[in-house]
Amino acid sequence: MNLRTERLCIVPITLEVLRKHETKAYPIGENMPPHVDWSLKELEKETDFLGWGVWFVIEAKTNQVVGDIGFKGKPNVQGIVEVGYGILSVAQNKGYATEAMEALCEWAFQTGRVKQILADCLVDNLPSIKVLEKLGMKQIGLNDNLLLWELRRQENEE
Repeated sequence: MNLRTERLCIVPITLEVLRKHETKAYPIGENMPPHVDWSLKELEKETDFLGWGVWFVIEAKTNQVVGDIGFKGKPNVQGIVEVGYGILSVAQNKGYATEAMEALCEWAFQTGRVKQILADCLVDNLPSIKVLEKLGMKQIGLNDNLLLWELRRQENEE
């Protein structure tokens, strides 16, 4: 189920994948990032959860993890999922977030289970705003200090 782009390999996190790519940023144990821990626990509960949690973003050339992206759960009955992402500081400003998000959104729409992808970012997070705009996401609201975004599946994809 790995996704490939020009420069990246995007892999859904399992315990085996985490063991293979464990780093200071992604340790196994009590210092594991909470979203990674949550994703692994959901996968233990439901094997069909694979793909709807966290994915590693791996630079293909070096086989190094440069960040993570993923969904905050399976699509709901309306076909809506929420996405999030984070690129390690040493790998930022290289277009990895946009490249990875583009591939993940395309994958989600191709499953046939997703009609709308939601995202949010802080109002002053200009790099994230640029990523979401490049993906073609539309700003749909503001909740406290968070901008809310959506991307809908094109009619010709249905």
